[in-house]
Amino acid sequence: MEVSINGKKYRLVLGFEIHLELSTKSKMFCRCSAEWFGKEPNTTVCPICLGFPGTLPYPNKKAIEYTYKIAYALNCNINSEFYFDRKHYFYPDLPKGYQITQWNKPIGFSGSLELISGKKIKITRVHLEEDTGKLIHKQGKTLVDYNRAGVPLVEIVTEPDFDNLDDGKEFLENLQLIFRRIKVSTADMEKGSMRLEPNMSLAEVKPDGNIDLPDYKVELKNINSFRYAKKAVEYEIERQTKLIKNGKRPIQETRGYNEDKGITVSQRKKEEALDYRYFPEPDIPPIKFDKKELKKIKKTLPELPIQQARRFIKEYFLSKDQAIILTKKENFGKLFEETIKELQQRNKGLNQETIKQIANLIINSRTSLKNKNDVLKMLDDTQKKVNFDKNKISATVKQVLSENQQAVADYKNGKESAIMFLVGQSMRKLKGQAPAEKIKELLISEINKAQ
Repeated sequence: MEVSINGKKYRLVLGFEIHLELSTKSKMFCRCSAEWFGKEPNTTVCPICLGFPGTLPYPNKKAIEYTYKIAYALNCNINSEFYFDRKHYFYPDLPKGYQITQWNKPIGFSGSLELISGKKIKITRVHLEEDTGKLIHKQGKTLVDYNRAGVPLVEIVTEPDFDNLDDGKEFLENLQLIFRRIKVSTADMEKGSMRLEPNMSLAEVKPDGNIDLPDYKVELKNINSFRYAKKAVEYEIERQTKLIKNGKRPIQETRGYNEDKGITVSQRKKEEALDYRYFPEPDIPPIKFDKKELKKIKKTLPELPIQQARRFIKEYFLSKDQAIILTKKENFGKLFEETIKELQQRNKGLNQETIKQIANLIINSRTSLKNKNDVLKMLDDTQKKVNFDKNKISATVKQVLSENQQAVADYKNGKESAIMFLVGQSMRKLKGQAPAEKIKELLISEINKAQ
């Protein structure tokens, strides 16, 4: 995506940070319930997640295993031994005054996720940390609910590999599907269990078509929908374009997206790593997983949506759109293949047209088809209707030819417009309930047979 500013071209440089709450029963470093959404404020808390002096954190093993699953799903290199760090900053929703996270040695690093087009998006890191509390702005006051503080949170950071919003949307949707498929999170953005943070800037395009990364980036915080992420980036492109046009350099900062006004607003100057004073968490020793444990975790990964979509295109010759829709819901893809397998076992004629019919029936039915028998019944009804329609069209075509011998003769003598007259007559009798191209094809075929 490029914009022209004062006679020069600038290209969008976009990356993402994705925050994902894990679906564990308890929090990351204590045994409070991790199910915070909808609970009375400050009722799922304890001295540990509230950061009381003298308390000691103890890590949630299931959360660590889930993070490894995510790292493997994103083709990351793995640190079998890692440790936690303290990240210091003051904010009202951070009860300890620091966050337990990972800095120097994340669980996963240098990964990638391939889009359906084949483009690879590089994953910088996958690390595990604790979530913060939640600020509630009400009647001119700010209240703090600490129920969310300490919930296991995975952060996935990409390289700035996006230069258009369509790729960004596909990537984020794929991530959500993966999280749900591997059963580590609901990834429900309305409830805040998946939050998006685009990082973007505009880079001047050099004469050779390349760019240098700008010396600034704007981080857009805690966006809870794909649509709002797109709108926030679009607004920022417009805002930064105006700044550059007026000879100003956009500053490195963190901005929030105001959904009601459709604008971004400055929140604070973007911190650098040094500002956080990272150092190893002294209360948690280094943690090591042996090869046997890691192999067992990796083995639990199912076929991922993008892999399944590619296989459906290759094995069943489905269109890209059909394959993507079928793999958006795990039960759709499963139902599709179970139906195909059943037809094969019955030795029914399974051709490409039937396979596409099955795919479309499942896609269009949404949730009404519960099992393969439902699909087969609907397929049978559909094929009977199609055969009936074919017979009706064929009979109508023959009737029109019989009633319009002069037009038939004209066509045989090279008058091409005569065939369209016959198509029109057929369409009128069928009340427009048949494709004109199909009628034309049948008319020509019947005329040629009679010669």
